[in-house]
Amino acid sequence: MRVAENLNAALHGLLEREPDLYVLGEDVMDPYGGAFKITRGLSDRFPGRVLSTPISENAITGVAAGLALAGDGAIVEMMFGDFAALAFDQLVNFAAKSVSMYGERVPMRMVLRCPVGGGRGYGPTHSQSLQKHFLGVPGLALYEASPFHDHAEVLAEMLQRAEPCVLFEDKVLYTRPMYEVEPPFALRAADGGGTAQVSLPGADPDCVVVAGGGVAHRVLEAMRSLLVEEEIVCTLLVPSRIYPVDLELPDVRQVFVVEEGTAGGTWGAEVAHVVHQRHWSRLDGPVTLVHSADSVVPTAAHLEREVLVSAADVHRTIREKLRG
Repeated sequence: MRVAENLNAALHGLLEREPDLYVLGEDVMDPYGGAFKITRGLSDRFPGRVLSTPISENAITGVAAGLALAGDGAIVEMMFGDFAALAFDQLVNFAAKSVSMYGERVPMRMVLRCPVGGGRGYGPTHSQSLQKHFLGVPGLALYEASPFHDHAEVLAEMLQRAEPCVLFEDKVLYTRPMYEVEPPFALRAADGGGTAQVSLPGADPDCVVVAGGGVAHRVLEAMRSLLVEEEIVCTLLVPSRIYPVDLELPDVRQVFVVEEGTAGGTWGAEVAHVVHQRHWSRLDGPVTLVHSADSVVPTAAHLEREVLVSAADVHRTIREKLRG
């Protein structure tokens, strides 16, 4: 099963179990089934609960928040995560605040699904990773899709939180097989919003790399080359829930965070803050952050490769830090 199929199966399961749950978005109904086919088959199976909407991200998110406020559940598909900026007001100023601004806690069961990231030649306005712009909003939890987490469990946990959540889905993941890790590395998968771990069995790691699901395989490629060429052993941690950050590290002295977004006020900086608070006394130095270049994402493939964070970037940063 590939990640896209896993997400699709998760939505089928949720709609079957929860009769008060709705799916909304542009072109989500069959036969189209969404821009990336994640909602394929849903409207035929659950008529009246999977609704294709006009092209207005602000309105779609407002309707979903209204459904949640009235006691139903709603999952919104942004055709591209870049367009979530158009829904920022409804998500941040209405949905997230509605959990607590009426004098008592109000359950708000809603999820905003956002396909993000480059690598597919979609250009500057369809390739961004905007996670950092949603960090730190009270009542708003952030998750990132991963090939190492069952999204049936992830989406169920998001709805059970009873507060608005955003699920960032890196588009390059959709065709990735689930749970695929090549030897000599081994995967320890995680439930729901927990943290999956990929490590070299029986070896003490020289460093830990924390990364979202979208860049996990780039980190694994770097881990392999570092092991073969430099005899550097890395352990990869891939959390499903990226905010609020809840991360425990193995006993290491060097930590790196890799993300595809640009630097400045990022999830990686929040991870570093939490790691410094909890583990500073046993680190050799500050957490090292690895980002994409400070640029829009170009459409041309050769320019896009220069801008987006790569396995070579991860390899070089870790080697320089550990080997001096």
